[in-house]
Amino acid sequence: MAIRKVRIMGDEVLTKVCREVTEMTPRLRQLVNDMFDTMYDSMGVGLAANQVGILRRIVVIDCGDDPHVLINPVIIETAGEQTGPEGCLSLPGQSGIVTRPDYVKVKACDEDMEEFVLEGEGLLARAICHECEHLDGHMFVEKVEGPLEDVDYEE
Repeated sequence: MAIRKVRIMGDEVLTKVCREVTEMTPRLRQLVNDMFDTMYDSMGVGLAANQVGILRRIVVIDCGDDPHVLINPVIIETAGEQTGPEGCLSLPGQSGIVTRPDYVKVKACDEDMEEFVLEGEGLLARAICHECEHLDGHMFVEKVEGPLEDVDYEE
């Protein structure tokens, strides 16, 4: 396992649409493990493969309850609304206010390419939406309401 370099906003790879995963390979399994290591090392709750320079539809999320691997995720249902601060490992030290669904249902494959459905509320719903947008070449700054704010990690 390894810590990979997180690409920063302005890197062209973050604007690209990621390709679907058709087969789980040892290299992609290693990528998933490295993505978790990188996310935890950066104290994030989610990471998309293009954030580490790989244009594949893979997301890892851990909001503190249970780690999730989403391969080829597709959001199939949303409900409600939540507005709050959001940040991104590809824009360190910055956050902004973003409105997202408060409930999300996503269909994806696990590491064995078995399809499953995950439902999330609150932070998990926010993370699913945020990371799935990365896979389509979008960043949260496109949805920020008002100015970006500096994040004070000393608090």
